[in-house]
Amino acid sequence: MLVDDHAMMRHGITLLVNKESDMQVCAEAGDGGEALAQLKKNGRRVDIVLLDITLKTVPGFEVIKGMHLLKPTLPVLFVSMHDEEVYAERALQVGGRGYVSKQETGTVLLTAIREVLKGNVYLSKKMHAKLLRKISTGYTEPEQLISTLTVSEFEIFHLIGAGHSSQEIAKLLNRSVNTVETHRFNIRTKLNLRDGADLIRYASQWNLAELRKAMS
Repeated sequence: MLVDDHAMMRHGITLLVNKESDMQVCAEAGDGGEALAQLKKNGRRVDIVLLDITLKTVPGFEVIKGMHLLKPTLPVLFVSMHDEEVYAERALQVGGRGYVSKQETGTVLLTAIREVLKGNVYLSKKMHAKLLRKISTGYTEPEQLISTLTVSEFEIFHLIGAGHSSQEIAKLLNRSVNTVETHRFNIRTKLNLRDGADLIRYASQWNLAELRKAMS
């Protein structure tokens, strides 16, 4: 099943997958709610989900939670335009079985799908090496302070950068406004930001920088 809010992307992946003799796209969805509805309807046919992180409604990191409530063992492969070094580890933390950048070739995507269906985790060689180094030595490479955020904090940070208020974020993530506000405070503390205005500005700039990197 493909879950991506860009119809042309879904169409391209469908053409790629359906050319293979051992796999076929059996369902598509453009947002999180539609994805869960499709999974309820076609769950028996779905062996793997290709899930985008950035959707128009609920983020992919939240959608996967609903999917695993419906089908706990369902493997999910994240396919995203975002920087692998920032998102891949979080994708694994929320239950994903791999991460593929949309800048990769179709051959890479097909390889990733087959690896995940075998029960393996798929990441690029660069990301594999980074995680193995972190596990074996306990060393974390110096990165932006953004890497210190938890999965929940990172989701909220991303939504803040997209222009959503605390009330809107609470509704999107099905959490209380108080919980979102607590996360906002923790994010500001970790990123050494003075106030809410600084947080909005920083998050917006970060989102824009990520978009530019994805388009470059």
